[in-house]
Amino acid sequence: MRRNKSRGSLIFLFILIILGYFFVYRPIVNIKAKANIVIASAKDLKSIFAKNDIELLKTKMEDFSNKYQNLQKAAKPIYWASFIPYVSDLKNGLIAGDYLIKAGKETILTIEPYADLIGFKKGEKSFNEKSSEDRLQTAVLTLDKMVKKVDPIADDINQAGKSIANINPNLYPKKIGKLVLRDNITNLKDQFEGMTELFVNAKPLIKKLPEILGSNEEKTYLILYQNDKERRATGGFLTFYAVFKIRNGKMNIYRSDDIYSLDATISDHPQAPPEILTYHKGVSQFYIRDSNLSPDFVQSVKLFEGLYKKSGAKVEYDGIIAMDSKILVDMLTIFGDVNVQGINFSAKINKRCDCPEAIYTLFDLVDRPVGYFKENRKGILGDLMYKLFYNAIGFSPSKYWGTLMQTMFKNLDEKHILVYFKDTETQKSLEQLNFSGRIREYKGDYLSIINVNFAGAKSNMFISENIDSKTNGSSREVTINFKNPYPASDCNLERGGLCLNAILRNWIRLYVPQGSKLVSFNGSSKKVQSYDELGKTVFEGFLEVPTQGQAMVTIKYTLPANVDINNYSLLVQKQAGVEEQKLKVSFDNRTLFDGMLRIDKVIEVN
Repeated sequence: MRRNKSRGSLIFLFILIILGYFFVYRPIVNIKAKANIVIASAKDLKSIFAKNDIELLKTKMEDFSNKYQNLQKAAKPIYWASFIPYVSDLKNGLIAGDYLIKAGKETILTIEPYADLIGFKKGEKSFNEKSSEDRLQTAVLTLDKMVKKVDPIADDINQAGKSIANINPNLYPKKIGKLVLRDNITNLKDQFEGMTELFVNAKPLIKKLPEILGSNEEKTYLILYQNDKERRATGGFLTFYAVFKIRNGKMNIYRSDDIYSLDATISDHPQAPPEILTYHKGVSQFYIRDSNLSPDFVQSVKLFEGLYKKSGAKVEYDGIIAMDSKILVDMLTIFGDVNVQGINFSAKINKRCDCPEAIYTLFDLVDRPVGYFKENRKGILGDLMYKLFYNAIGFSPSKYWGTLMQTMFKNLDEKHILVYFKDTETQKSLEQLNFSGRIREYKGDYLSIINVNFAGAKSNMFISENIDSKTNGSSREVTINFKNPYPASDCNLERGGLCLNAILRNWIRLYVPQGSKLVSFNGSSKKVQSYDELGKTVFEGFLEVPTQGQAMVTIKYTLPANVDINNYSLLVQKQAGVEEQKLKVSFDNRTLFDGMLRIDKVIEVN
């Protein structure tokens, strides 16, 4: 009897080994081999993009697709075990990849008929024979045809996102040996979901691009240059403006001038609002140059329009694009030095200000006092930006356009570019992408710190900011430390000094969840204010930061009951125009984040 049982057990074990070999081990070995082939093909495909050859890209994409299908076939024999999470995740990952390949093929097929026109072909003869204006016009007319195919591409990317969403990183071990597993899977999943959400949200804007660029009728846009070295609520002091018109990609600068010249076209400036009378130095009237008072760009546009409609130089416009000095420096970094009006502009660092040479040159031209009248003293900015723009479209796409597009997208993400459109559908898409500088709604905890330099020279160029955010239960403490290690500039007008670094006169506002209660505000030299605005509660004060010195404010408050402390999350919105701030966030004495804040960031307790 025992022999029969033993023999039965051996037979069962043998059958189990055979089944395991054919249905588990052999498929896994095959999957691994096919996966290595796909990885090698993916690296090859990535390198092809830089060659700007549509035919080669199409061939390599087809080759990659075939190898990927072989991987899918190799994986199917273990799909019977999809009740096991790891197998289910493999299946979802492969399904997502299949949708992405489909989207890639559709994109290539969409571009292919217009490859010669947009320079996406080896040699780029048709593109290079065109003038800069014709190149832009060609790009616009081509874009009008291509965006009609955006829906099926977006649908494929969306389907891929749904498959990736089914993967649960928490089921994986933190590490296998030295390999960090769970965090890597989480990061990849978050990046992919972010990309998917971005593309889906961007779809309405992409479809509107031809119209925005004047494919149907002429469009008029205002360009506002914000000097982020003299910080204001939406990024910087409004120093220069331009009006440009575009029709079928044919662009012309209708007007460009100093913002003071625009203010001079208003005969009856109203009295300055209370915040300017309280915090600004020697200003009693409301000027366009001071109109970006609200950290919400759309609200500041409304203040701007209230004054602009009084101007004798007013033109009807379709949108506003605000940008700061980082755009100028980034373009000089990409395209190299530019000569305008006999003056060289460079992105190289100038030791006199520890800042890019172009920034110092502009300040030297615009702000240094002289014994004569400087006509249109900031108009050179318009000439410089115009020259850089035509430099951009003057190069072949393969050389600089990819880098330029990535850089501009990064600047939109970091709020160095803010965009407003009068068309409600286009504006809604911008706001979904967080490209319009709005103060956002958020169910959890919220923090946005807004600093405004009122008559403090260009001292934001020299000051670093360190933010320490602590939450214990419903109690919050936020400390901001401002440091200026640099000596003061010669601000004597009679000697003709270039006044860049001086005492910072800083109006500070903290936007926190509506219903928060202020406990204390230490470090303000003026009476602290507390009020509700933009769906938030605001704590407001004022401080001065000396040269070669520092100043600090500490704000303590309690959170409202509707902020869920048991599932704590914090949205920190970075002020537009700020390049980076040191940020440390802790919750119940546990550090959640310690690094540089460059974009709006959601910080959660895992």
